[in-house]
Amino acid sequence: MSNPQEPPHDPHGQPNYGGQPPYGGQPPYGGQPYPPPQPPKKSKTWLWVLIGVFAIILLVCGGCFTVLDKASDEINEDTARATAAAPAGSEVRDGKFAFVVTQVDPPVSTVGDNQFSQQTAQGEYILVHVDVTNIGDQAQSYFGDNQKLIDAAGKEYSNDTSAEIAINSDLTAQINPGNKKSVIIAFDVPTGTQPTAIELHDSMFSNGARVALN
Repeated sequence: MSNPQEPPHDPHGQPNYGGQPPYGGQPPYGGQPYPPPQPPKKSKTWLWVLIGVFAIILLVCGGCFTVLDKASDEINEDTARATAAAPAGSEVRDGKFAFVVTQVDPPVSTVGDNQFSQQTAQGEYILVHVDVTNIGDQAQSYFGDNQKLIDAAGKEYSNDTSAEIAINSDLTAQINPGNKKSVIIAFDVPTGTQPTAIELHDSMFSNGARVALN
């Protein structure tokens, strides 16, 4: 008695029903492929982190802008005070010193009482007489090098120390609190210069105070 017909086998010995491809990398179910794997869902955590960082930057920058604006306003106020000239003869204050311009001499070409101390200007000397009073609570030294002359065009001129030595008895002595010292500040300027103000400082780092000279 013959055996029932067995299904055909693939070369590897696996039965093959219905002529479908075996399990060897080919679709095993009715010739239909496996469904493709779904890509993993992307996390949105990075988006929230980015938003948080951006918000922090905005807050920090906003604070920086506020500080910079305040500093700019203070600088502008200091500049305005320094460039606004007080009337001639009035007292102005800068740091530990109070200044009063008492006299401005006509321009001269030379200063000094004798041939050993005499100084000759490159252009002409403008001599400004100033009373300096220490309004602080400690001794403070006055230096002519800290003072500036301003002309009608806004140009600034430094002092001439050699000329000041020739016409002042002492330029660098300390002034004690409450004491006053009278000095003459000499500026060597081009002939015909029209001075409009003097800027007076108690130190080289101070804001200064201006006094009109005309």
